[in-house]
Formats: sequence, structure tokens, C-alpha cells
Amino acid sequence: MSEAIVSSIPLARFGLWEKIGNKGVLSAFEMEVTARCNNNCVHCYINLPAGNRRAQENELSFHEIKEIVDESVSLGALWCLITGGEPLIREDFSQIYLYLKKKGILISVFTNATLITEDHVRLFKRYPPRNIEVSVYGVTEETYERVTRTPGSFAAFIRGLDLLMENGIKVRLKAMIMRSNVHESPEIIHFCREKTKDYFRFDPFIHLRYDGDPVRNEQIKAERLSPREIVSLERSDPDRFEVLKKVCENLITQKIINSTDNLLFRCGAGEYSFTLSYDGLFRLCSSLWHPDAVYDLRKRSLTEAWQKFVPQVRNLCSNRRQFLETCKGCHLINLCMWCPALAHLETGDLDMPVDYFCHVAHAREEALIHA
Repeated sequence: MSEAIVSSIPLARFGLWEKIGNKGVLSAFEMEVTARCNNNCVHCYINLPAGNRRAQENELSFHEIKEIVDESVSLGALWCLITGGEPLIREDFSQIYLYLKKKGILISVFTNATLITEDHVRLFKRYPPRNIEVSVYGVTEETYERVTRTPGSFAAFIRGLDLLMENGIKVRLKAMIMRSNVHESPEIIHFCREKTKDYFRFDPFIHLRYDGDPVRNEQIKAERLSPREIVSLERSDPDRFEVLKKVCENLITQKIINSTDNLLFRCGAGEYSFTLSYDGLFRLCSSLWHPDAVYDLRKRSLTEAWQKFVPQVRNLCSNRRQFLETCKGCHLINLCMWCPALAHLETGDLDMPVDYFCHVAHAREEALIHA
């Protein structure tokens, strides 16, 4: 058998990205394969107990996932993020992962790393993911488990992370900074950057629950940093603050400020990707749970959702004066967390301003002006 000549190029230079361009071709999707998790993190917007039988029974079966993956590929999908909950809690995780690989999909995995086993390592070594992104909630047992509220989770996290890194699996780290771990944030940031020099991100913005659980939402609100604390944290990290300055140098284009339409969605939600919930609900992005913006793939096809439903959602408009006179043309929109999806989680409506987001934007503006 003759030898084939194979060449490689960096993923960023892959020519297919240029072919896709701005044509609205599906290129990526996110699968929340479960809402269950072995941890009980105080800030989490989706987690349900690992033993929640109802949640487990409602999860898409492997057969259902295969059908959605097949249709996604037929529509052009190249990349998939497997997330949860904790995706490794599913007994058929390896089957799902291998099926995506068989279809030629680039795969990323979001995990807390506490359930990583030697079998997972062998799987990832033989069929490498694009990356595995691991959440870091603290670098001491006391802080980490104050967030996860799960005894033994810190030791499991360290063991799992070490297993991945010692075997050369590409790992990226991220940190959610909140009331329970902000005192340890310098150590968390140092820990992450030391282990993954090419990539690290931290996020001080924690979202409310998709199920609207009032008790959990109050816990989340109690974990939020104040606007001034967020700005102080960002200013203390030169790399983060420099990115903020560059990205938000032009805060908002005049085209948006002067637009005469009342469109709600001006972000990239649903332009090239979608999110799939553990029970088969199609959404334009992971945060979008409004009843008018979800589509049940157990009843209808992905092709219908992508070609007909997405345009319907992106064409949603607002006539609410409070929105039109504030968020729609605000010059600080790129310094703000506001979007229709998060507005719904916070207020129950897609077009309501959120005071907390607004205060963060103004605190950031002040910091940038005096930088």
C-alpha cells in the first residue's frame, strides 16, 4: 500500500472558516448531555443532584443524541462542546464522545475533573479532544469545598487534573470568582496561569437559575461581587484589564445607536451555533430559556429549528419604552452583561433592563476613564 502524504495547518488557518464566512451556516453546537452533577456548587445555574431519577429519565438517550448529531453534521457542524451538569456522570459518555469523533467533529469538554479516570485518559489520548476545560473554584480544600459543598471534591479535582496533565491531555482552566472564593483569587489566578500558560479565563459574572428556583437564586445573588469589587478584581489583573480596554475601545457602533428597528437580539446567538439541553430543547445560546425561544427537538426536526425557528427568534422586537430608552442604544453596552437571555433569567422578560448589570457597566467605564 502506497504511503499518503499528509500535511497539517493550524486550526485558525483552516480554509473552511473562510468558506463559511457570514452565510449563517451551522458550524458548532453545544450539548448539555445532563443537568446532573456530583457537586452542588452554590453558584451553578443548572445543576441537579447526581441521583435525581427524574432528570436522568428525561435525558436524551444515546440514540436520540446520535440522530441530532447526524443532522447537525448534515447542516455543516464542525465542532461540538460537551457539557452539563457534569458530562462524565453519564455512563455512556465514552459512546457519545466516540460517535462525535466518528462523525469528524472537533470536540471540547467542560468538566470539573473530579470524575476523571484512567479509562477517560486512555480515551482522550487515543482520540484527542480539541481541549478539555476544567473549572477551578479554589486552590485549598476549604475554599474549593465552600463553593462545591461536596466533601472530598477538592482531592478528587486535584487527582483528576493531575491525571489529565501528566498524560499530556490539552487542558484549559477557568475560574468563577465569587463571594466564597474571592479572597483566594490571586492564588487561583496564579495556579491556573502556571498550569496553562497559553490560555486561562476567569469570570466574576454568575447567572441565575434556568429553572427559576427562588432559594437557589437567592444563594447565587449572595455570591455575586459588587460592581466595584468586579472592577477592582479586573484592574488587579493586567492581562484581563488590557483586553477589556482593547475590546471596549469603541463601546458601541453608531449604526446600532441610530438604528430605527426594535430588534432584541444584536449578538451572535443562533448565527452559527445552537445549544441543546439535556432533555432535547434547542436554544440559540446556553443562557436563553424563554418559553418563546426554545424548540423541542423530540417533537420536531433540527433542520426546521435551524432554518425557520432561529430567524423567528432573532426577529423578536420590543416596544417596551423602558428598554428602548435605555439598553437599546446605550453607549456602554459592551461594558455591560445585558442581553435578552440574561434579562429573562433576571426579570422574567427578554426586554427589561437589569440594574446590577448597569451598575457594573458604569463602574467599568469609570475605571477605564481613569486608567
